[in-house]
Amino acid sequence: MNTRPIRFLHRGAVVEIDSGAATRSVLDWLREDARCTGTKEGCAEGDCGACTGVLGTLDGGGALALQPVNACIQFLPTIDGKALFTVEDLQRGDTLHPAQQAMVDCHGSQCGFCTPGFVMSLWACYERHGAARTLPSRQQLADDLSGNLCRCTGYRPILDAGQRMFDAAPTLLDRTVVAAALRTLQADPPLHTASGFHAPATLDALAALREAKPQAQLLAGGTDIGLWVNKQFREFTELISVSAVAELQRIELTDDALAIGAGASLEDAWRALVRLWPALHDVWLRFASLPIRVAGTMGGNIANGSPIGDAAPVLMALDATLLLRRGERLRELPLADFYVDYMRNRLEPGEFVQSLRVPLPREGETLRAYKIAKRFDCDISALCAGLWLRLDGERVAELRWAFGGMAATVRRATQAEAAVRGQPWTQATVDAAKAALARDFAPLSDMRASAGYRLQVAQNLLQRLWLETRATDPLAPEALSVWAALPHAAP
Repeated sequence: MNTRPIRFLHRGAVVEIDSGAATRSVLDWLREDARCTGTKEGCAEGDCGACTGVLGTLDGGGALALQPVNACIQFLPTIDGKALFTVEDLQRGDTLHPAQQAMVDCHGSQCGFCTPGFVMSLWACYERHGAARTLPSRQQLADDLSGNLCRCTGYRPILDAGQRMFDAAPTLLDRTVVAAALRTLQADPPLHTASGFHAPATLDALAALREAKPQAQLLAGGTDIGLWVNKQFREFTELISVSAVAELQRIELTDDALAIGAGASLEDAWRALVRLWPALHDVWLRFASLPIRVAGTMGGNIANGSPIGDAAPVLMALDATLLLRRGERLRELPLADFYVDYMRNRLEPGEFVQSLRVPLPREGETLRAYKIAKRFDCDISALCAGLWLRLDGERVAELRWAFGGMAATVRRATQAEAAVRGQPWTQATVDAAKAALARDFAPLSDMRASAGYRLQVAQNLLQRLWLETRATDPLAPEALSVWAALPHAAP
């Protein structure tokens, strides 16, 4: 494998970097080498948004796509072939960008530490809606800013600024120039660096490299591995990135299933799932912040196997299977059988997750997904539930109930399922399931929730499922929406 420099577009010019650790962050390079110090370090774990920048990439049709990312957990080699934008790119001479000027006019900043990150998230929103000639609702702005935390100003004036920035004359990026530069970078050979970072460009090349280097760390979006480096100070001699493999990013609808490539972003994967199961909409938005969802992947979330990962309970409830690959060999495994213990799974050395297969909805089935966390947006779950059942008349023909945060792995509530299967869908049946749930799980107490709280809330979610789906007087949608209780905050 021939090595070459990392090459990306920054401030209108191609930057080449041929030194440094494979796990050096984009944030460190910006502040220490490029001297672009508007981008800040706050949490160093992709939570606060002070480090927000925007990456430009070419989509499948060759058009420029702009996505906000957390520079603190983005490894520098991962932006090879892309365009990097920071707050320094926005101002033109003495004229502020409309997003910046609106923050000034609406008093959207006090200490100012978080402001550049907010501005970059607003800029990505501004560019997206400007290109589409649309205007975001206030709630859409809030969703776009879910990855940006402000400790002193409060969000009302920042949301005001998000609406105000569209009042000014449009100031949009010249996308044709950026897209042309990225097309030139696309002609570069696959990236292999002297520091041990590998980015094969095809699925076969990835499979061969993974089989040859089973001890190398596989890297997708880095939203977990970035924390291993920043918080646990782990070092990796070699990284194999999947982000350049187009085949892994495909999401395809077949006659009987939704096939999600393991490299598809969380945002794209959740969007595809919500099209088929609209009940997943809130879990999609609450899964993480937008910068985490556009960087992280569904396959990475499943493969890393956190017991509080929010994708696994939903996919397990949907009876998803995994397509695993080692060299030329493929094998299929139910997701419910994938995890064996805390952060341990059935992947063999040199094997990786190639795709996920989710059966399509069928008539008579019901799906609900619930996330319980201390914050509504951008927070780690205390517990998460994916609850699927199929009714035959007034009886439960089949069901799959999966929980995260209740054990060392995400897993099915088999005893609660047995208490319900074949029974009439009544309050008495739900009561029996709640009692059985206490035999399925013995959750732990930690900083997010006590064991007793977790069990009680999990039982309450079964009650909520029944209240939403009972044959007589099911709860109306407005009774289930947090926004319905706050009319002033509704979209």
